[in-house]
Amino acid sequence: MTVVLIHGFPETPAIWRLLREHLSEYDVVELQLPGFGCAAPSNWSATKEEYLTWLNEQLSELHDEHGPLDAVGHDWGGGLLVGAVAQRPEFIRSWVCDIAGVFHPDYEWHDFARFMQLQDATEEMVVAVLSADLFSSLGIPSDVGSAIASSVDREYARCALALYRSAAQPAMVQWGTRVAGARVRPGLVLKAELDTYVGTLEQATTVASELGATVKVIPDQGHWWMLGNPVGSATLLKEFWESVAP
Repeated sequence: MTVVLIHGFPETPAIWRLLREHLSEYDVVELQLPGFGCAAPSNWSATKEEYLTWLNEQLSELHDEHGPLDAVGHDWGGGLLVGAVAQRPEFIRSWVCDIAGVFHPDYEWHDFARFMQLQDATEEMVVAVLSADLFSSLGIPSDVGSAIASSVDREYARCALALYRSAAQPAMVQWGTRVAGARVRPGLVLKAELDTYVGTLEQATTVASELGATVKVIPDQGHWWMLGNPVGSATLLKEFWESVAP
């Protein structure tokens, strides 16, 4: 079984470091969003639509090599994953998303997202903010935070700004009307109890119902649940995968 892990912002695949230690029985592939600590293709506009196209291409290639995939998306990775499954479900055996609430029509972007969407927010500002000290203050382990911070440069900031600006409301509400196709594959919506960035549990549950997905609350954890409780998170994911018919 091949598990695909997709990170979000402000992140790189380093966020999966602790969780992956507890998924050793699986073939695990970590995807890295273009521009987020790695090179982006030339003329990369970094909109959510472009990232969505890129993700479908990656999932197609992995499917050709490994067969149907069990994909886990965190933050932007989760939103893009749901969008990708809605468009091309044939690549996926199951999907997991921890930001389903952002597709709810009443969802409002958090403060930092609204800053990123300002036209006068600059690459220099983003680079200055995304420091190892910031990640430490958010509860991210120092080695992971340092790894992410070392990847933050002007290209990282350019892509992040473009991505968030392409998702300014009502863009996410409109996107939410186009993801119902994801219901044709088994889905798991995670809601970390202390995560204030991704909408309410009620919003996540409503979206999950529309997508035919199961909902699991991760108690006593915030946005980076895979770092805060890697053992429990791995157990929860394994239980879901085992429940999915071959």
